[in-house]
Amino acid sequence: MKRIFAIILIILCLFPLTACAQKANANQVVLAVLSDPKTFNAVLSQESPNIFGLTYEGLITENPITGIKEPALAESWDISDDKLTITFTLKERLKWSDGKPLTVDDVVFTYNDLYLNPKIPNNYRDSFRIGRQGTFPQIKKLDERRIEFKITEPFAPFLDNAGVPILPAHILRKNIEKKDKEGNPEFLTVWGTDTPVDKIIVNGPYKLKEYATSQRIIFEKNPYYWKKDEKGNQLPNIEQVIWTIVESPDTSLLQFRSGSLDSISITPDYFSLLKREEERGNFTVYNGGAAFGTNFMAFNLNQGKRDGKPLVDPIKSAWFNNLNFRKAIAYGMDRERMVNNIYRGLGQPQNTQISVQSPFYNKKIEGYHYNPEKAKELLLKEGFKYNKAGELLDAKGNKIRFSLITNAGNKIREAMGAQIKEDLRKLGIQIDFSPLAFNVLVDKLSDSLDWEAHILGFTGGNEPHAPNIWYIDGNLHMFNQKPQPGAKPLTGQVFADWEKQIEDLSVKGSQELELKKRKEIYDQTQTLVSEYLPFIYLVNGYSLAAVRNRFNGIQHSALGGTFWNIDEIYVKDNE
Repeated sequence: MKRIFAIILIILCLFPLTACAQKANANQVVLAVLSDPKTFNAVLSQESPNIFGLTYEGLITENPITGIKEPALAESWDISDDKLTITFTLKERLKWSDGKPLTVDDVVFTYNDLYLNPKIPNNYRDSFRIGRQGTFPQIKKLDERRIEFKITEPFAPFLDNAGVPILPAHILRKNIEKKDKEGNPEFLTVWGTDTPVDKIIVNGPYKLKEYATSQRIIFEKNPYYWKKDEKGNQLPNIEQVIWTIVESPDTSLLQFRSGSLDSISITPDYFSLLKREEERGNFTVYNGGAAFGTNFMAFNLNQGKRDGKPLVDPIKSAWFNNLNFRKAIAYGMDRERMVNNIYRGLGQPQNTQISVQSPFYNKKIEGYHYNPEKAKELLLKEGFKYNKAGELLDAKGNKIRFSLITNAGNKIREAMGAQIKEDLRKLGIQIDFSPLAFNVLVDKLSDSLDWEAHILGFTGGNEPHAPNIWYIDGNLHMFNQKPQPGAKPLTGQVFADWEKQIEDLSVKGSQELELKKRKEIYDQTQTLVSEYLPFIYLVNGYSLAAVRNRFNGIQHSALGGTFWNIDEIYVKDNE
């Protein structure tokens, strides 16, 4: 009965278009997210989106429109002539959301005791490793406002590391010093989503006000945020931000059209509908061009064993580790059909691991255009054969069948998986496609390593250095993943020469400071990835969003999103 009521309520909200619109002049922004946050601990977070773009800042930031590094908590930074010493100077009178001073000690603690602490696994740590030796920066306090970072060799991506969130030492230091029975710092379990929100201390424009599981997260202005506008007024302008948890994109669409949401990311199937309703609905559709990030299909190339048992069935592992098999799969997937049918023309095939809009993207790589005859030719060349039913068999007569997983609820990836299953059936390959709950998927990819093939994506940016993906022991080297800290070890794991070449080039690219020479190095990494296909890249959609016209200051960007400058945006009725 409740379900019927809910459906009726939604329908009532749809007609007229804005009948259920919230109060137009509310000084707030209401957005939707697909799921509950996994953590309120910025260091341990492995998900995107997350709350930390609203709640934390680092020393500096990157302007997503210009790509230029800009001051945040640091007012300036100096780089020595030999490029090995970087000194940041903090702004004066910085404070945490509890009113306590934010100091140089917080910065040193955050880097030395959190991100660089080997007892704390996190996605940032790999990015701090410098050069071939993988050394970490030496970070120390110079005086009450200056922090010195010393590195062992020039490191082009260094300034990106200066954008990571800074956390409060006066709250968290005790959680580093206190250990559990296994000797791990208590920090690994603090600031979960069950922590009272007033205990989460931040330095960004917003702090947590309320979290209701499966319902909403409410952020309110951080009264101690450092930033002011040109007239000296305290920012941010908008009083509160509300994230409603809406597990279905279809429901988000209904809520946006009814006026309950202020903005929505547009998937291709919604584009035409919303474009037609722009004027009547009093909103604007923004197109930021090709989205940063990637979508790909990957095979589990890991030949390791755990407790004597292979992670991947050896028969299937032999297929996956056959280069021409992977190339056949790449030729067998119709990416143009994905663009037309799944993205409704609002996307383009992506051919490399670097985002299309990055200055390091190699436009010369053509990728694998749909060619099923070429795919069959490669398979037959490797000893695969067809039975009378048209099923593909390997040289020993084993039927080619494998599982393909992705995260449930992502309609684009679910549609891609369905099409890949259909495309590869034409090659005589049977795919068992199963969208999984995100947490289950992450466990398979990171912990148990028990998977055969998956569809997933990485977020991206202008910087091409991604050691967590391309270093052999990287935290996201998922096609041939080493065990996570604390997990049971593997035996017999094999790393290919091309994996090592990509790692070597990644190191070399990070050491080169001249843009043209750096690009030449990353062109080589893209060539290797395209040749050996650890990831088979699919389609990159356009960054599309619809935003109510009641906001001033929107600068939608494929890199930063719609509200990347939320501290400066204001509601027109509150000017």
